[in-house]
Amino acid sequence: MATHENHPDQRIVYSTSDDEGHSWTAPKVLDGARLGDPPGTGLASWSFPIVVPETGRIIVGYNKNVGVTDAREDTTGLMYVRVSDNEGRTWSKPVDVPFAGSPLDSPDSSVPPNWILYHPVKIDHDGVPFAGFTRWAGGQGSALFEIDSVINFFRFTNWLTEPNPKNFVVETIMPHGVGLRVPRADKPEVSVAQEPAVTLLPDRGMFCTMRTLNGCVAWSQSHDNGRTWSDPQPLHYHDYGEMVKNPIAPCPIFRLRDGRYLLFFYNNDGTGYGGRGPTDYTMNRQELFLTVGVYDGMAKQPIQFGTPHSFMSSEGVPYGPSGRTEVGSYGSVTQHAGVRIFWYPDRKHFLLGKIITV
Repeated sequence: MATHENHPDQRIVYSTSDDEGHSWTAPKVLDGARLGDPPGTGLASWSFPIVVPETGRIIVGYNKNVGVTDAREDTTGLMYVRVSDNEGRTWSKPVDVPFAGSPLDSPDSSVPPNWILYHPVKIDHDGVPFAGFTRWAGGQGSALFEIDSVINFFRFTNWLTEPNPKNFVVETIMPHGVGLRVPRADKPEVSVAQEPAVTLLPDRGMFCTMRTLNGCVAWSQSHDNGRTWSDPQPLHYHDYGEMVKNPIAPCPIFRLRDGRYLLFFYNNDGTGYGGRGPTDYTMNRQELFLTVGVYDGMAKQPIQFGTPHSFMSSEGVPYGPSGRTEVGSYGSVTQHAGVRIFWYPDRKHFLLGKIITV
């Protein structure tokens, strides 16, 4: 929550519902800038919750700005963790959980890495929490499409079993020694591979979608529970079918309990609705589409998708302090009590839930 994206008051908040999501408590702050922090420091961003199935313990990890900014205030930071063992009524003190450095990190060891994790953490085939995250090069400036960005993965090795957060272990997977890369079509020396979404395949494999600057969704596959990954390539609706177009915008994928998959995307290469290119989020994110996929282990692309359907639209009406028109970006899906809900920030201003019918 913030006055607007990446404002100095950006903070992690939490809220609780006791009636299946129909009403919610007023948000309370979990972490953020404190009085006396220099402007632009202390932000808490990109939170990811993990619930321990056996106990109900809530673990929240997030990016914490500790007073040093490299790429951007809400990307440069350490991984902080807090836990609650009573459904969020009280929380432990924040703990810094280190993870492996990358060849892309700043050569200055005092500068934290540039990273974000936005897509919900999954429990992998071995029962361990797993997620993909974006990593940017350090020491190369703040233009997030002009500096290298790659896909890495976290395996939260003992988080479901270790009682003390100070003993949490994170395994970092960097395919090919650095991460998954997608060269820019107009500047191939720069990789723009960002905001991965990971889902499980029935054969102990994993499937990952990611946003690119090339006007389409890209995908990668793991055959060994996330240890190794194929080189990313453009996503198609099915083998030899049309490419799935998308600007530089989130394209999350979710597996339903019946085994099907939902992919959310914007169905244009960046020039839709008057957009001037992939980065024109003021125009090209105003209508969100959905397509349903099924697993096909014999296909070149392991998930084959159907016809795209318009899911929601802002009709181009801007709102909020930034005048955003985007709808449905950075969404997540819950499946609870027989109800599927797509949670999303509407124009990065309102937080809403939309029921997905059968």
